Amino acid sequence: MKSERANFGSKVGAILASAGSAVGLGNIWRFPYETGSNGGSAFILLYILFVLMLGIPIMIAEFVVGRGSQANTGAAYRVLAPGTRWKWAGFMGVMAGFLILGYYSVVAGWTLEYMARAALNGFAGKTPDDFIAIFTDFSQNPFRPVLWMALFLLGTHFIIVKGVKKGIEKASKIMMPLLFIIIVILMICSVTLPGAEKGLEFLLKPDFSKVDSGVLLSAMGQAFFSLSLGMGCLMTYASYYSKNTNLGKTAFSVSIIDTCVAILAGLVIFPAAFSVGISPDAGPSLIFITLPNVFQQAFGNFPVVAYIFSVLFYVLLVVAALTSTISLHEVATAYFHEEFKLTRGRAASIVTAGCIFLGVISSLSLGVMKGYTLFGLGAFDLLDYFTAKILLPFGGLLTSVFVGWYLDKKIVWDELSNRGSLKVPFFKLFIFILRYVAPVAIGFIFINELGLI
Repeated sequence: MKSERANFGSKVGAILASAGSAVGLGNIWRFPYETGSNGGSAFILLYILFVLMLGIPIMIAEFVVGRGSQANTGAAYRVLAPGTRWKWAGFMGVMAGFLILGYYSVVAGWTLEYMARAALNGFAGKTPDDFIAIFTDFSQNPFRPVLWMALFLLGTHFIIVKGVKKGIEKASKIMMPLLFIIIVILMICSVTLPGAEKGLEFLLKPDFSKVDSGVLLSAMGQAFFSLSLGMGCLMTYASYYSKNTNLGKTAFSVSIIDTCVAILAGLVIFPAAFSVGISPDAGPSLIFITLPNVFQQAFGNFPVVAYIFSVLFYVLLVVAALTSTISLHEVATAYFHEEFKLTRGRAASIVTAGCIFLGVISSLSLGVMKGYTLFGLGAFDLLDYFTAKILLPFGGLLTSVFVGWYLDKKIVWDELSNRGSLKVPFFKLFIFILRYVAPVAIGFIFINELGLI
């Protein structure tokens, strides 16, 4: 079984696919706002500190479990800890990936709608109130969001069924460079706008007076969630790594790429927003209401530039969303493919069909099914809450404890050192962080996300 498993064909492919898993819509709408409202570059410095101290060690731990088991996330813990209850940690990772894809694909579908609107010049001449009305009418429509969501999932499905090398790796090698090219072009346009320096100051000027326990927890949480930890994606991808892949360097490279995309997104959004006197907020309203208005105002005297900027921005969002949906889809597809001996196509079809069903319910919960709630939350918000605030922190905690305390240290050493061929000077520090630092930090994130702090 192990010898028949697919592998990434190159180190670059492995890094770009893993980075694509980490890079998503959250980099573009959450990180810039968190940075701007929590002390600017002071928050960035704290974020980088927590990436180094918490994010990279847990990512490496996921890599160790994935490549060490050479199995899908659902089976990884069972392979490394046979006959124990650790198998449930793997099942939880598969469930997290599946549920996240179910509602994330709804927002991914929105990016397709807005890319099409931008391409048809549908934002030209619109007022701020028009943008609010456009988004409200669209998101609550019972048909159009569902259609775009299904199309996005079918596009993801098409890549997944082609396999690891010809599908995931090939797509990542195209999309990740494209993402960087687009975001750099947008950044250059944005920072050269009149008044852009106010946005740069808001984003990058350190304001240590804002740093308190809340900001520390926000930076810690952002480091954790930005790297897509706890949802099985990185663990699944690591199971496709070759035995020559340097896990430590790969984790560092993925973290650098993810952080660069997040900071570049801030350099696109804030200078443009402040140049027209609009303070951006967070969440979907930022990219579907605020920014279309910003682009039209900022480049109002140059309609062709406004058009190109808008189209490129929403292409960027589609690419960022697609790299994430591919990794989320692969978590569940690999599980069904390997555990139930299904063909890859059939396994992917089951996942796609299940996520379309979840996506329909999630989308309708924002409109015609708004009155149907559980614990006061509609389907979309309930899935978001359950995965982001419970499954992901808990999944990261279990991975940390498993590798730090339970797993034979010889297995951990063999994976990190590639069977003794690499030096691992950070090994003792790595184990110490997984045993003592990460569980406490994740515990604080968990309590904070539940609103108990």
